[in-house]
Amino acid sequence: MRTLRKKHPLAIRWFHWINFPVLFLMIWSGLLIYWANAVYRLGVASYTLFSFFPEPFFQVLGIPYRLAEGMSLHFFFMWFFAINGVLYVVYTLVSGEWRQLVPNRRSFHEAIQVALHDLRLSNVEPPPRKFNGAQQIAYTTITLMGAGSLLTGVAIYKPVQFAWLTNVLGGYEWVRWEHFWLAVGYVLFFVIHVVQVARAGWNNFRAMVTGYEIVTVDNSPSMEKPTSSRPVEGTTA
Repeated sequence: MRTLRKKHPLAIRWFHWINFPVLFLMIWSGLLIYWANAVYRLGVASYTLFSFFPEPFFQVLGIPYRLAEGMSLHFFFMWFFAINGVLYVVYTLVSGEWRQLVPNRRSFHEAIQVALHDLRLSNVEPPPRKFNGAQQIAYTTITLMGAGSLLTGVAIYKPVQFAWLTNVLGGYEWVRWEHFWLAVGYVLFFVIHVVQVARAGWNNFRAMVTGYEIVTVDNSPSMEKPTSSRPVEGTTA
């Protein structure tokens, strides 16, 4: 028999779906800003394997010469990103949802099992919980990354007024480097997240939209009749 089971509270769904477009706009506007000083690369010594990003990449997306637009968008949506993130953390703490999200001593072992199962290297199924170990680690990490983005963003935005924060985070150049790689981390998380949602199927996606998932329960009657230790009326024990 199929039935509906509550999975995600309304608040969690709101935070999730608000954060998605806001984070996209933050990354997009960040690219508009980054174009003006695109200095990061992957390489060894003076040899560059890959630069972030090749000029054709910026040209195709229409990014060049939009620095002022990027800064205005970034500083505007920064407030939505910050407020939504703070409310999410407060809600998880007050509601007790954090107990299902924060990793425990079993989470890292479970995360390895989940990775092996997803790579088809193991037949061990992930534990049947709302969030398995891999999800707990991923969602906690992305929350900490959000806090990191806010701190590094403030240090870049006001390096004089928040000089102490800039210094604690390694200085202006290091802060900018940290801010950039946090953004790269969001993109990687998004790609993996979408792939995992697709693998999990429509039922999992629907739960994040409606709050309910469809589950199958076994309502078949027991073949054994209930017994009683009391004697039936009219008989003797």
